[in-house]
Amino acid sequence: MGRTFTLGNHVIGDDSDCFVIAEIGHNHQGRLDQALELVDAAAACGAMAVKLQKRDNRALFVDDMFNSNYNSENAFAATYGAHREFLEFGRDEYVALREHAQKNGLLFFSTAFDKPSADFLHDLDMPAYKIASGDLTNIPLITYIAGFGKPMILSTGGGTMEDVRRAYHVLKPINSNFAILQCTSGYPPAFEELNLNVIKTFREEFPDIQIGLSSHDSGIAMALVGYVLGARIIEKHFTLNRAMKGTDHAFSLERQGLTKLVRDLRRARVAMGDGVKRQYQSEEEPIRKMAKSLVAARNLPAGHILGPSDIEARSPGGGLPPYRMEELIGYRLTRPMKHDQLFQEDQLPTNEIAVPATSNDR
Repeated sequence: MGRTFTLGNHVIGDDSDCFVIAEIGHNHQGRLDQALELVDAAAACGAMAVKLQKRDNRALFVDDMFNSNYNSENAFAATYGAHREFLEFGRDEYVALREHAQKNGLLFFSTAFDKPSADFLHDLDMPAYKIASGDLTNIPLITYIAGFGKPMILSTGGGTMEDVRRAYHVLKPINSNFAILQCTSGYPPAFEELNLNVIKTFREEFPDIQIGLSSHDSGIAMALVGYVLGARIIEKHFTLNRAMKGTDHAFSLERQGLTKLVRDLRRARVAMGDGVKRQYQSEEEPIRKMAKSLVAARNLPAGHILGPSDIEARSPGGGLPPYRMEELIGYRLTRPMKHDQLFQEDQLPTNEIAVPATSNDR
């Protein structure tokens, strides 16, 4: 059995369909009705899970940061702390969203940014936990959440290989059911900073766990590249409208983008095949039309000894293929041939004696 990651009712292996997570984050803008609509939309697009982010802002931020002025065009309040509080959901919203996700056949889980948030989610019997990139080095939080015994996903944006190894070796003995995602913490990142080949590095370094990609670029192509490189979990931010207020909307996928991503990831799985080169039935007619056969370059009488100038390769296929031209050189024809007539296997009995071509023929 190869590497697998169990997430809810899904067992994600290398031969599985890609597990697509629609990251709602705070794209609900603090509104439950908008969050419910995002869940509906994610399900309609074919995602397998939806995810939120949970912060206890007083526990998370120092007072100066919590109370700092926040003048961004994306601000929902005058201070950073109040802005963050505006976007937070409590127990009632989480329960409603979990039930709504379940009705839609989606796994619902969240990122815990701090221990109080982890406890909040644990009290709700959250089926899985995400560790944000900023907490890759937060070993106390990682070990605390690992103790819940639930599936975990670690994002690695802004980290070094040493940071990833540290988290892996700490987590593995406590909770072996986890996955690691390649991530670049830009919003969005430059394409040259996506470093998708890290997916291959992770697969080689950690052969016993599943690897994925949390991609903050604004398109779908890079996620497809990630899948081909071995990512079997893809997380993409999701929004109803990229023009909405908020820092994450601009690089998030809308309905059409997420639908295409899910579709293309499923196609990619089938398209990659088994690596055995073969000819398919669907190719037979096109190849017959495009391929070439060996034909008589002009009218040739019976008894004529074939030289290179007597033979040409022309379409369609169906006769002797061009790689057999040397077998014809020096053979004496048993019957006449017309211009463009195909050479056939049965024209050249095995007991026919090959006559060496003259230097002029060659």
